[in-house]
Amino acid sequence: MLSAGGRSKIIRTLNTFEFDLLIIGGGITGAGIALDAVTRGLSVALVEMQDFAAGTSSRSTKLVHGGLRYLKQFEIQLVAEVGREREIVYENAVHVTEPEWMLLPFHKGGTFGPISTSVGLRVYDFLAGVKRAERRQMLSTGETKKKEPLLKTDGLRGAGYYVEYRTDDARLTIEVIKKAAEKGAVCVNYVKAQSFVYQQGKIIGVDVVDQISGETATILAKNVVNATGPWVDSVRAKDSIENGKQLHMTKGVHVVVDQSVFPLKQAVYFDTPDGRMMFAIPRNGKAYVGTTDTFYGENPKNPIATSEDVTYILNAIAFMFPSIQLTQQQVESTWAGIRPLIYEKGKNPSEISRKDEIWESASGLVTIAGGKLTGYRKMAELVVERVKRNGRVSSFGPSVTKHLQLSGGDFGGSKCFISFIEKKALEGEKYGLTYDEAQHLAAFYGTNVDKLYDFAVVHKDNTYGLPLPIASRLDYAIQYEMACTPADFFVRRTGNLYFNIEEVHEYKEQVCQMMKSQLGYSENQLDFYRFDLDKQIKATTSFREENS
Repeated sequence: MLSAGGRSKIIRTLNTFEFDLLIIGGGITGAGIALDAVTRGLSVALVEMQDFAAGTSSRSTKLVHGGLRYLKQFEIQLVAEVGREREIVYENAVHVTEPEWMLLPFHKGGTFGPISTSVGLRVYDFLAGVKRAERRQMLSTGETKKKEPLLKTDGLRGAGYYVEYRTDDARLTIEVIKKAAEKGAVCVNYVKAQSFVYQQGKIIGVDVVDQISGETATILAKNVVNATGPWVDSVRAKDSIENGKQLHMTKGVHVVVDQSVFPLKQAVYFDTPDGRMMFAIPRNGKAYVGTTDTFYGENPKNPIATSEDVTYILNAIAFMFPSIQLTQQQVESTWAGIRPLIYEKGKNPSEISRKDEIWESASGLVTIAGGKLTGYRKMAELVVERVKRNGRVSSFGPSVTKHLQLSGGDFGGSKCFISFIEKKALEGEKYGLTYDEAQHLAAFYGTNVDKLYDFAVVHKDNTYGLPLPIASRLDYAIQYEMACTPADFFVRRTGNLYFNIEEVHEYKEQVCQMMKSQLGYSENQLDFYRFDLDKQIKATTSFREENS
């Protein structure tokens, strides 16, 4: 299980067993590898030095998409692979992924024209194996204006209309990790790989340090995979044998505004003044817009949006939606993520390929880098196949993740999801929740909602000053999702730091007190976690201080 209260016990057991596979990195790539490997019969351990999904996997555009723009770069295979994976990811995790019709407007002199859009989307449908109901449509100028009245009308010639899939990247990662743990993988956050253990020049294990308690452990493993995203090169630097591959990191920033100031009706993929492309997506009363793409050479742990980043995005919004002239004060929150791309000499950030690569050092360390959120399952399959070829594990089953529902997804696929939510919403009223509260929980947690209902019963008379749904969600996050800090809960278990920051401000102290009670924080720990949460809240609007 993934109980935050059971972490110390888990860490102590890591010393006592040799695993078939140890994965360093608890983002979507590492999580996918853990799930693929454990369901093939391998014994698996995964360690993450921060919280699960704390790096790039909680800082993306939050789309499971096929990368339409990569057609322009003639990356046909990449488009075909990730395009086909969209439907697989969706059906295996309907509660964290949903279809989003995307408008691709074309203007005179823009990136796409009527012919290139029509042909490009038709090719996209073919490569991605898009089902009939979601195949592209071509819209007239009038139809395009009706879909999104805020669009720039000067030079507007129409639009393509096609389906992408919106997701919560951190939730997707955590549901993968929970499924891997359910199948027997040992997954633990806040455990840093400190150094490698060698025998005759080959890696046979890793010395790790618990970042919360300071406890140490040595994890022995027949195979070790480095899936640390932006930290791939720093982990490889711990290896005694170097190789020639190198990462090039780029930063992507998104801004969130209330729909009262940007009443976006329709998700739009649009041109920027400098010839790039950007997404504007409505979500639960907010609109988020991004992303930037600039080279980044600093510590990847806590990237932030600068005033320059935010101004760039606001200018792009004003360019495509001329009636919307936003100020930085109207930006409620931001996030910045780091893309770990494979270095390609002479290319600017937007031109560097998003394809993944796998390589192995002479000491046996397997590294995976590059790639896209959408392709996580296929990347994991390829990594485990690479491990299989090493021959250090005698018994391997076939990959089964293509049709494996993630944690919370056992309701019969997309065709059953709406009826499932309605049934659970009615059921939730028996536990002291309103219909709307229960409906939201069922849609968010899928079949795991039953555990939240159990917690609702427990907290009916003692919610630590929290609304019943929040108390239930927090208890579930602690007991089943290894949430160790208030920031874990507000940022990666709920996404509220980005999309409901008012709730974070209102309930942060109550959450701190409940977690202290549940996890036995000392006063010093409580103060530190308060400070850490405030620091992360401040980071979402730190760009404003540059102009103050």
